[in-house]
Amino acid sequence: MTQANSNNDANNNLMDFPSIQAILTSEDVRSHASEIHGVLTGLVCAGFEFENQGYMVMLNDLFNDGDSFPKAVKIALKQMYSELWTSILDDTYSFNLLLPDDDDSMAERGHALSMWVQGFNLGFGLEQKDTPVVSAEVKEVLTDFSEIANLSDEMDEDEDTEQAYFEISEYVRISALLCFSELATPPNQESNGTKKKIIH
Repeated sequence: MTQANSNNDANNNLMDFPSIQAILTSEDVRSHASEIHGVLTGLVCAGFEFENQGYMVMLNDLFNDGDSFPKAVKIALKQMYSELWTSILDDTYSFNLLLPDDDDSMAERGHALSMWVQGFNLGFGLEQKDTPVVSAEVKEVLTDFSEIANLSDEMDEDEDTEQAYFEISEYVRISALLCFSELATPPNQESNGTKKKIIH
């Protein structure tokens, strides 16, 4: 990332749900950070090219009535996109869903997970609308995500629910990586390498 904003924490720790949601709220953008991250991940996993900067226009249309986002939100979303690529290309599988912290309520975390998979399917569909040719495995993932998107927000605060949430979120994470491995278009590896190109 080449730009920094001293008034907003848009640098090292932005891939963090509370920070991004706080920026959205402070700029009166009434969108859920998990859903936006899901949309971007769906786009990328369906073959959206890193070099294609059209993702911001898509996000404007989906989450801001077609208007341009405030500067602080733009910076946050650009870093979200860049860090998404860095993590999903990482050989150590550092990619994670953007969800609330573990100390938040199960209802809040369950809702965020539902929003994430809803966003993923939306982003995936936008990228694949002209060439909807996918494997049976990817079709199954999209069907499962549709079911997960309908999870009830009324979740018990107990160990069984916590374990179920962990297992579902891990399934979603691995399934997104499966889609990426089948359909994604990695960035052009020029000069100093892919990761350096993404980060800067």
